[in-house]
Amino acid sequence: MSLPLLAAIVVLGIAATVIAVHLTGGSHRATLSGFDQALGAFRTDFPDIEVGNAVMTANGESAFLDLADGRTGIVQSFGDGFFTRVVSPADIAEIRLREPAIVSIRFRDFTWTGGHFAFADPVTAKTTAARLGFRADRSR
Repeated sequence: MSLPLLAAIVVLGIAATVIAVHLTGGSHRATLSGFDQALGAFRTDFPDIEVGNAVMTANGESAFLDLADGRTGIVQSFGDGFFTRVVSPADIAEIRLREPAIVSIRFRDFTWTGGHFAFADPVTAKTTAARLGFRADRSR
């Protein structure tokens, strides 16, 4: 078999796979419909942790849950599902508060480096950042 023909077959095979994944819902990004769904996703992984208040990002892809022990639970969209984490300020390598209402977080955990989380209003962003250890006099 000639090299150009083999290359064409490989390219067509990869393209067909990408299209099939997209058409079967593989490129769909999950969103949280509200507190109850965020709590349900969190409780699947952490059934014994007491949860207080929760705030969601403006796009509904993430929720930050206040936990009774002072840590924060995070539910984050990942493809068509969610993953959850329990974090404390010690788990955060860097946190920044950006205008208008964005909290940028870099975690020490190599399995999830963090992200940029946009909230509906600046007060919610500031409150969430403060709970995660952000101090206005210094970002870390």
